[in-house]
Amino acid sequence: MPLPVPFVSDIMDIQKDWIDYNGHLNMAYYNVLFDTASDHAFHLMGLGAAYAKERKLTVYTAEVHICYVQELHLGDQVRVSFQLLDHDEKRFTAYQEIRHVDGWLAATSETLSLHIDMAGPKVAPYPPDIAEKVEAMRAAHAVLPKPERSGRSIGIRRKTS
Repeated sequence: MPLPVPFVSDIMDIQKDWIDYNGHLNMAYYNVLFDTASDHAFHLMGLGAAYAKERKLTVYTAEVHICYVQELHLGDQVRVSFQLLDHDEKRFTAYQEIRHVDGWLAATSETLSLHIDMAGPKVAPYPPDIAEKVEAMRAAHAVLPKPERSGRSIGIRRKTS
């Protein structure tokens, strides 16, 4: 089965309980949307729930950077993409976008994930079969351009005099 380039989730609905007192999607639920899509992409790499249960190996998020671009509201429907940017024998970086079904960008996320041996827990190399699947997704996604919004850092831009 060919890997989706990039992976794009099914349509997800914004839930009533996710709306904050400002009338838009609470920041925590952007993570829920990103994480839900990640779980589906992880499954394609053999890193899903069954992997954790059966092999006692899993993925932890070490770092995440989210940019909130445009508000989402109750009734909005979105899709979330997942692009594997890079990996080594124990880690990978991914870039995601939440897009409204009308196409506009709502948020981006860039993550560093660690492959974990749950017995430790400790960071551990992927088994050969998983390393092969991770590399297959990276190679498939390598045809995509580097996302313009990836590699951002947090800071206050000051005007120079």
